[in-house]
Amino acid sequence: MISMPSSVPSGRVERPVMYHRWSDITFIHWRYPPELVQAFLPDGLTVDTYEGSAYVGLTPFLMRDVRAPGLPPLPWLSRFPETNVRTYVRDARGRGGLWFLSLDAGRLPAVLGARATYRLPYYWSDMSVTGEGARRRYRCRRRWPGPSGARCDADVDLGAPLTEAERSGLPDFLVERYRLFTVVAGRLATAEVEHPRWPLHRARLAGLEQGLLEAAGLPTPGHHNPLVHASPGVPVRIGMLRPVRGQRATVTRPDRRSR
Repeated sequence: MISMPSSVPSGRVERPVMYHRWSDITFIHWRYPPELVQAFLPDGLTVDTYEGSAYVGLTPFLMRDVRAPGLPPLPWLSRFPETNVRTYVRDARGRGGLWFLSLDAGRLPAVLGARATYRLPYYWSDMSVTGEGARRRYRCRRRWPGPSGARCDADVDLGAPLTEAERSGLPDFLVERYRLFTVVAGRLATAEVEHPRWPLHRARLAGLEQGLLEAAGLPTPGHHNPLVHASPGVPVRIGMLRPVRGQRATVTRPDRRSR
């Protein structure tokens, strides 16, 4: 059975608590067995699959124009690189969304704030996003919390925009996600994320050296080439974190040494 994310009407997040712009993003995806990914999820979430496979994404990008409502972006704090390791889930009500295995960011205040408020597994890293012509270069070296040293170096060549026929199906399943899940004080919680539909382009990996998936506890994805897409970015509105009623949860981190 193929599960597809539902379309999201404009203006869904009526009272955003944060504004972002996610720019120069690359989506790198690998297939994984659903039962393996399920072991990383808290109670109340089920891995979302496409044609029987779970997917894990590595998404380096540039965070821009970060601000709270009523405040302007701050030159240093409002712009920084980020790289996420994420997978795709549904809750008991059938709502699709994102579960983050890790999030590396280049600003320590942003890391501390996201850990304290949304309880997301953020890490402080030395990072950069640069570009020349159609080439994008992403660099990431994890600093804190430890163990330090996990990295992601990716060189990506951008291609032509995807046609509607090319993006329907698996690409839309992977990128059109408008909800995140986390665990706060032992309970499952969720926040809505509003943005326009991603403008997607073909992309090709010119080089990739990464250890973020392994640092999250996943086995090395060496069984096939990843699926790669890119986007110039979208403006984003982040909604308030809300508990999922009646759903207690614990976060598990399978030991990768046993895989």
